Amino acid sequence: MPRIRPTTRKALLTLHLVTSLGWLGTDLVLLTLGIAVQRGADPAVVYPVTALIGTVLFAPLSVLVWLIGVASSLLTPWGLLRHRWVLAKLVLTTVMVGLVLFLLIPNLRHAGAVGAALPARDRADLVIAPAVSTSLMIIATVLSTYKPWGRRRTAAATLTGRGRATARP
Repeated sequence: MPRIRPTTRKALLTLHLVTSLGWLGTDLVLLTLGIAVQRGADPAVVYPVTALIGTVLFAPLSVLVWLIGVASSLLTPWGLLRHRWVLAKLVLTTVMVGLVLFLLIPNLRHAGAVGAALPARDRADLVIAPAVSTSLMIIATVLSTYKPWGRRRTAAATLTGRGRATARP
């Protein structure tokens, strides 16, 4: 594992926090705009805005959060696969980034193009997706704060008996 200076580690952490907060904030904006349409706002005005926000902010921030998170875990003692909470966040964020890039952004662009002609079912999806995404981001934040489950056992540690919390009778 490469060692980095504490100031570099703190800079990575700060960058990760700023991009994560930007991602969460943008997600909340998309949720708010989706709810606004459900409550009567003009979809011909709102959906092009959501497409722009999704394309210009949400998608790039999601990729940046993932890249900075991976870099942070690889360059710090946490490691990418050492701790269960880091692995859970990696899986969660990877799935979310994939859904953003390959499902949500195309849906936002389509909604922006058709505006008021978007079917009601698709309009509901533009509220449900950011609501679920916001919930998952909150779960990722809780994982980062509480760091549950401890370290993962490695195959070598399991074979040699190291990494065992208590001896078995």
